[in-house]
Amino acid sequence: MIIDTVLNRNAKVEKVSAKKGKSEKIKRSLAKTISWRIIGTLDTLALSWLITGEASTAVAIASVEFVSKMILYFFHERAWNTIKWGK
Repeated sequence: MIIDTVLNRNAKVEKVSAKKGKSEKIKRSLAKTISWRIIGTLDTLALSWLITGEASTAVAIASVEFVSKMILYFFHERAWNTIKWGK
């Protein structure tokens, strides 16, 4: 699985960086990713239902959006974690 590969590959780097206070742990990024995605998906579900008037269509849209945007956000968060600006 992608997450296992990322976790194993970056475990040593994350431990050293976290001790120095320069980056956050992958587990924290995952927790933030999931919590934000739940909020975003509920918003998408509500808006899709309002626009289409069909619960099944709204659920289909929200389901696809949940997975795709969670993956995008995780890698976006990890990329920003490597940028020193503002730390």
